[in-house]
Amino acid sequence: MQRLLASLVLLGAVGASAAWLVTAPQPLPADVVAQAPGDAQRGARILHVGGCASCHAAKGAKGADRLKLGGGAVLATAFGAFQPPNISPSPDGIAGWSLADFDNAMRRGISPDGRHYYPAFPYTSYARMTAGDVADLFAYLGTLPAVAGEPAAGAIKFPFNIRRGIGLWKRLYLDTGPVARLPATAPAQVRAGQYLVEGPGHCGECHTPRDIFGGLDRARWLQGAPDAEGKGRVPGILPARLKWSAAEIADYLKTGFTPDYDSVGGSMVEVQANMAQLPEADRTAIAAYLKAVTP
Repeated sequence: MQRLLASLVLLGAVGASAAWLVTAPQPLPADVVAQAPGDAQRGARILHVGGCASCHAAKGAKGADRLKLGGGAVLATAFGAFQPPNISPSPDGIAGWSLADFDNAMRRGISPDGRHYYPAFPYTSYARMTAGDVADLFAYLGTLPAVAGEPAAGAIKFPFNIRRGIGLWKRLYLDTGPVARLPATAPAQVRAGQYLVEGPGHCGECHTPRDIFGGLDRARWLQGAPDAEGKGRVPGILPARLKWSAAEIADYLKTGFTPDYDSVGGSMVEVQANMAQLPEADRTAIAAYLKAVTP
């Protein structure tokens, strides 16, 4: 009996150690993490592509206030309520972060103190970004107004509040490879759109359905999904659902008006406001990708 108990204790210890290793944060390798200082002017574009103000600025912020990124409205989901943090260059935000800290947050979902971030922060998409774009964004954030104060923490439901378990979730869903399979002959414009949509633009985070663990169902990429906050449904944006031409898609992202003279609504209002700030070439590339990709 004593040998049996000892064996069970040993097996338990081995299992616990294995689980601890499997769920450990995995920072970016030294030869991959961003090192060269970024360009703040280029970083403004990345901020608009990523829609940072939509989550990290105060709800309803307009004009210059959209660049005060002290933390926005709570995102209420089936897994709990997630509070966007302060990402302004203040001591309550990211003022003390290094570029490597920021890159690991963006592309690996790891905080400077080595904890997993919840994937309400769409790092599973940002994982496809280049180190240069991450560095540019970090440089631009450093030029924005410093906002004092830390937003109150969200309320995450059990068992999702066991943050260490996200390490296992990341092994299932954190993938740096492209989602859509484009032909080798795909034009450069389509590939540029793929990068923007699948990476910093993180369009799939809303337009793609999720499985029971909250990961994107890539087999139904961009085919529409329930709204994360339970407010209706986010439409599919593949050619089978979205019958607009590439020019009409690009114009919608610029003006907010559909081909039949309706206007943008719901959560897309924020997205379109960000897209309107982009160079015309980016909106055209996004439209080209959406017309080229297939289920």
